[in-house]
Amino acid sequence: MLWKVSVVAIVTIVFLYELFLTLLSLRSKNNPIPPCVSDVYDPESYQKHLSYRAEKSRLELLRSSAGYLIDVVLLLTNAYAAFSGLFFRGTWVQLLAVVLLSAVSSLLLLPFEYCDTMGIEQKYGFNRTDKKTFVLDRIKEFALQFVLMLGLASLIMGLHLAFGDWLILVFAAIATLFLLFITFLFPFFSRIFNTFRPLEDGELKDRLTHLLEKNGYRVRAIQVMDASRRSTKANAYFAGFGKMKTIVLYDTLLDTMTADEICAVFAHELGHGLHKDTLKNQLLSFLQMLILGALAWLTLRTPELFTAFGFSEVNYGFALLLIMSVEFALIQPLFGLLANAFSRRAEYRADAHAASEGYGEALISGLKKLSRQNFANLSPSPLLVALTYSHPTLAQRIEAIRKTEQNA
Repeated sequence: MLWKVSVVAIVTIVFLYELFLTLLSLRSKNNPIPPCVSDVYDPESYQKHLSYRAEKSRLELLRSSAGYLIDVVLLLTNAYAAFSGLFFRGTWVQLLAVVLLSAVSSLLLLPFEYCDTMGIEQKYGFNRTDKKTFVLDRIKEFALQFVLMLGLASLIMGLHLAFGDWLILVFAAIATLFLLFITFLFPFFSRIFNTFRPLEDGELKDRLTHLLEKNGYRVRAIQVMDASRRSTKANAYFAGFGKMKTIVLYDTLLDTMTADEICAVFAHELGHGLHKDTLKNQLLSFLQMLILGALAWLTLRTPELFTAFGFSEVNYGFALLLIMSVEFALIQPLFGLLANAFSRRAEYRADAHAASEGYGEALISGLKKLSRQNFANLSPSPLLVALTYSHPTLAQRIEAIRKTEQNA
């Protein structure tokens, strides 16, 4: 009974922490806007921004509360053990049963996602997803979630049975390689949800190609993704390992930014590449996997955790839930605090590289456009930034870029 109480208590602590973050975000609306970003919104747009953030936060409060209640009910009623008891007694089948129930229970939160996409995002002009696309996307996401959870739980089971106490290091190494593999397949996963076309020949394509080649990269392709099918929000990213890169532009980015601003965004991304930020992130991922491996080792060495929830023996699917949703969720804020601090520092360096390429002012104007389009919070609480922001605030980035330009 003590184990069950402890697990539910941790789930409650994690929920209360998320609740605190949401309330902290809501209170940020009262913070004064820094002068350097006062031109991002006009008065009407700013009020629209405040309303948007408030509605998103209130919905998140409801969603997280519903998720918490679902988790607690499933744990207190020993639902995972009862459901797995409907299946054959094989170790892998029992694992499969728990993963299946976990995936199916996540569908109970779909109404909140629907309200977010088809309600709030639609109301404020961001959503372009029709109901058919929404349903198809959720089916694809459910399938991917189920396959990934099943694969990770099976990996834990196989490694534990094969390596025993060596689980920690072996899991960390294999899970990191798995994450690299997923990163490598990211362009493939993107094509499940979107279609791509080559960027037309012209000045922008030539400038982007020159920018990458000047810094030692080779361009495999420059593609445009049909992001406008789902949203008006703009973005862009690199794909590919090593020096060979594929550039992906959201079509919404092309519609709203100048050539200088798009080049500035990619000069920023080049800064990440030149400072080996992706490699450093992989090292952080290995540390994270090492922690998960240690948690898996401790969990599997504690059979009382499983009997407390109605299992007669270790269930590797339930072990995955305990590791990810309970144990790691408890220590994630501390790990996230360190990882986010590293990420914000990397963003400053990447911005400085864009400024050194002569794109400082173009980057500032581009960031302002992105912030306006995405309804970014211009004056979040400093505590919220420290705890959850992987990027500095817009005002902090602008001040740092202009300081770099002055010192050049």
